[in-house]
Amino acid sequence: MKLPVIKQLVENHSLEELKKAEAVMEEGEMPAFEVKGEDEGEQFTHVIAAVWVKEKMATDGIDARSAMREYTQKVRNSIS
Repeated sequence: MKLPVIKQLVENHSLEELKKAEAVMEEGEMPAFEVKGEDEGEQFTHVIAAVWVKEKMATDGIDARSAMREYTQKVRNSIS
């Protein structure tokens, strides 16, 4: 998971675009836009994270930076 890639996705794509990318990637296809990552698993992780951040921004009315911080905290808590 690379935060700069997630940030780029959040800044450059709408929630709808990201959800569509998530859906096509679940089917083993490539999305309409480039998603950086070492492999398909990491690319998928980046898209899922960007969707989570966008949804958090919308539901809580917070900025991308705060939503990214919450996401990274959530990930840290899940692995510790």
